[in-house]
Amino acid sequence: MIKTLQSIEKYWFTLTICVLLTITTLSLWPLDHLPSAPGSDKTHHLIAYAALAFPAALRKPNRWMWMAVFFIFYSGLIELVQPYVNRYGEWLDMLANTAGVVCGVALAVVIKIFSKRLIVE
Repeated sequence: MIKTLQSIEKYWFTLTICVLLTITTLSLWPLDHLPSAPGSDKTHHLIAYAALAFPAALRKPNRWMWMAVFFIFYSGLIELVQPYVNRYGEWLDMLANTAGVVCGVALAVVIKIFSKRLIVE
């Protein structure tokens, strides 16, 4: 587990960019109808944005909290653009995205605390 965390911290920027590009592509790709997927749409938003915020929050580069704020504003921008690409923008999606960013940051903090305890012990 420690090796995986070290890899995430080492490649945090690349991971963040890849997740951001994936979210952007999946959010703005024009669709005739939404594909069926297990679970709630809001849960998918939460998980995606938690995955986006997690690497930066784990690594904590300079201004990482501003990155989290950027992710939230970026999700709002996506919601505003979606109607122009045959998608539906929903403010509840942005709320789920914000919750995802908060969860990603919280998960990184908790993991950081427990990983330090594992190294000490």
